[in-house]
Amino acid sequence: MHIGLVWAAVVAAQATTPAPPPQKPAEPANGVSAVTVTADAPAVRTSIDRRSYSVANDLTAQTGSVSDALRNLPSVEVDVQGNVSLRGDPNVTILIDGKPSGLFQGEGRGQALQQMPAERIDRVEVITNPSAEFRADGTGGVINLITKKAKGAGRTSGLRLTAGDAGRSGASANIGYNSGKLSAAGDINWRRDPASQADYERRQQANLDNETQGKTSFDFRSLTSQGTVDYDISDKLRIGGEARLSRFKLGLDAAADTTRRDGLGALTQAFHRDLTIRQTRDNAALSTNLKKKFDGDGHELSLKLSYDVVDDNRTRTGHTATVLPTASSTWDQQRLGYDTRQTDLKGDYVRPMGPGQTLKVGFDLQFDDNGYDNVGLRGTSLSNLVVDPGLTSRFFYEQQLSQAYVTYERPLAKLTLLAGLRYEQSKLDLTAAGVKTDNDTTRLMPSLHVSYPLTDRQKLTASYSQRLQRPGPFDLNPVPFMLDPLNYRIGNPNLKPQQTHSFELGWQYRKAPLTALATLYYRENDKVVSDVVTDMGGGVFVTTKANVSQTRNGGLELVLNGKLTSKVTYNISSNTFWAELDGSNLGIPGTRSMVTVQGRGSLNWQATPKDLLQMNGFISGKRLTAQGYALPAIGIDLGYRRKIDDRLSLVVTVQDAFGLFRDKQVIDTPTLKSLVVRDVDARWVRVGLAWTFGTGKSRKDPGFDFQSPGGGPG
Repeated sequence: MHIGLVWAAVVAAQATTPAPPPQKPAEPANGVSAVTVTADAPAVRTSIDRRSYSVANDLTAQTGSVSDALRNLPSVEVDVQGNVSLRGDPNVTILIDGKPSGLFQGEGRGQALQQMPAERIDRVEVITNPSAEFRADGTGGVINLITKKAKGAGRTSGLRLTAGDAGRSGASANIGYNSGKLSAAGDINWRRDPASQADYERRQQANLDNETQGKTSFDFRSLTSQGTVDYDISDKLRIGGEARLSRFKLGLDAAADTTRRDGLGALTQAFHRDLTIRQTRDNAALSTNLKKKFDGDGHELSLKLSYDVVDDNRTRTGHTATVLPTASSTWDQQRLGYDTRQTDLKGDYVRPMGPGQTLKVGFDLQFDDNGYDNVGLRGTSLSNLVVDPGLTSRFFYEQQLSQAYVTYERPLAKLTLLAGLRYEQSKLDLTAAGVKTDNDTTRLMPSLHVSYPLTDRQKLTASYSQRLQRPGPFDLNPVPFMLDPLNYRIGNPNLKPQQTHSFELGWQYRKAPLTALATLYYRENDKVVSDVVTDMGGGVFVTTKANVSQTRNGGLELVLNGKLTSKVTYNISSNTFWAELDGSNLGIPGTRSMVTVQGRGSLNWQATPKDLLQMNGFISGKRLTAQGYALPAIGIDLGYRRKIDDRLSLVVTVQDAFGLFRDKQVIDTPTLKSLVVRDVDARWVRVGLAWTFGTGKSRKDPGFDFQSPGGGPG
């Protein structure tokens, strides 16, 4: 509420100042009208169906990860494990340059976002209510990461070194070349991020009180690289290619003590557990593209063929020493190896149909061939581990996803309409324990976006879309996976996609340097997929996925971007939303609802022409979950940049400067009470030096634009 009052006051105050001469909004290459904002924190452009944020001036992004950069953007939330949500919905599709990637699929997505250097990202498209042009996966919306491209004529290059506390470090280098016909770029990034976490969990039932306290140490290491090349065969024909390689390595060491008491409070069991995880995840992606321009501005055809491979191997080893009652120690081990192969062929055709009118049609064929080998072992020592058939499986996931869409944009007097229809058919075959099952779906999903200018400075927008969220392979695998002696995870092969109807009504105001955005939204979700924790007996719990009936949520999001003085810029956003969940099929009587307030802000002070100070902060209120709620979270980051000369800069950032960032989850059902606290040591200090080199003449940077169909920059 307080953020909303500040937002309204600033809009009113700045609206009364004399206006500069009106300027015509820039027109992106795809013909969609847009509003350009010149504020620095961050620069934002809006269109009829998306918002695009530059992260160039976010100091956290210059030394941190993609997770750090996303945490500072309106509509986006990132938890301590790197998991991303849009307006409270964790079902988000993450794309790189308009294409899906194996990096951001499955349970490793949060790790990938925490390890991918944000320095590779030029801007982020946040699409909370996508048109039919975008694949329907992701009921919460789409986040499209646009990587940096070579700028300037001739050769350009750069080098960045980063060092931090507790052994944190990083290094990156890039090179680019632009000529009249050829554009090429490449980069390589290395990063290490050690971290520690205090863990606490308490679970209570009628006759059992279980308490666990422990400490976990992480060591993340990553090496990523990419290369792109585009060549203009003629003024109307361009071909290109791209290659990406990455390796992520995780070392985890944890120790925890558990006590168990009966209903009278008497101690019945106590044990100590040590856990180690060693994981290596390799990813490679190749793509080739073609873009053909026809007569007429904006009339073009683009084709893309890509192949994405992930090879993940991890070993999870646990040692349990029982103190009460006295017993010999036991060992357990899970060896999980999986490989995914994804082939994607995408085509888009854009044709102007008259003044302000654009027709887009396209197709997307995706083929997934995934295999998962899981071997579970138990024994009294590491040397005599024996395979446990109940924890051993081979699981195969094969999917053929056929998609097609059509959108048509045209003006009707002052009104602009963007109507679309998308067809998606998924043929999914699952094989586990020698049993093959089908889980096919077919959907036809409409979308509609409307824009209406009230004045030269104000605009109303409205939109509707129908989307779905397909369960991932780990959600569907029906063979148990042992996390520790008291916790197992098991998939549900009968899961169906979550379906969402999404409505938005927006207002935009621009009077340079001020931009104000207000969005009312409402979502109705059916067959919602969520975690469900149940007792297997004896206080042993299993976590699975289930379609938990229906949820509804809606809210008001406010964004304010502008300048306080010529040297101080700000960006403030808030999201106040209501959520309602019917948990009757989870054993929770009645319908539960909750109102949550989230806010974030950024303040930049250009103290001198060479010195920039920055502060970013966020706060998230109590949030509803399937079986309970998550408690509030808060974090504040600080940054400083010193421009030593035109080629050399020093950047210092402090993440979670006051040690406030932690995750608390509560389960509250008639049969189970639980509190889980993950207190991550997220207070990180990083110091970076960045050099830029180049021999060619620089060209004027046109700023940033929306991505054209087919994944290339506008």
